[in-house]
Amino acid sequence: MSITRRSRNWQGPWPKTPGRLFGTGFVRLYQLTLSGFVGNHCRHFPTCSEYAYESIARYGLWSGGWMALFRVMRCGPGGTHGLDPVPPTLSERHHWWMPWRFWKPEPKQKP
Repeated sequence: MSITRRSRNWQGPWPKTPGRLFGTGFVRLYQLTLSGFVGNHCRHFPTCSEYAYESIARYGLWSGGWMALFRVMRCGPGGTHGLDPVPPTLSERHHWWMPWRFWKPEPKQKP
């Protein structure tokens, strides 16, 4: 019988760079300690901490960190709600020197 490990965080492949390990470790520490006191109020799926973990793992501490910060800001009163996954790829308009463009990872396309 094989034991499968389950995690609420993203399990896909990602480069284990020092920044990404620090960022995902910080998010995981939050999940294990403070999330039980502060959590269970997220208006999105996946939760903000799961989103932060995945965005940092996929895009690094700088880009993923900005994406996570803006996601937490969108989760506040008067913000958005619903399904809001981390985009599988970032578009050409996202550059590391323009962090404000991570507010909405993908622009809405006109029909």
